[in-house]
Amino acid sequence: MAGFVVESVPARLAGNTYNLDEEESHIEVDQELARRLGAGPLLERVCPAHVYSVEADGTIGVEYAACLECGTCLAMAPKGVLKWHYPRGSFGIMFREG
Repeated sequence: MAGFVVESVPARLAGNTYNLDEEESHIEVDQELARRLGAGPLLERVCPAHVYSVEADGTIGVEYAACLECGTCLAMAPKGVLKWHYPRGSFGIMFREG
């Protein structure tokens, strides 16, 4: 097939835009429960957008602005560790390609 170009995943994701809600994160972490269950490394590993990081003090950092809203973290995290909801209307990711 001449002329068919396959873009890499990072290149395709770079075309997405975000309307950031600077007043309210759509992700909340129960830090105590997460620490007790050791959920930080799991969240770091499963998130395709690298939203989560384990900080030096053991807390889980959340860069919610990078979230793809795929729900992987919610599906994989131990029950009660995350409170996750879609961003308020008109905020969040706007995918360039369906």
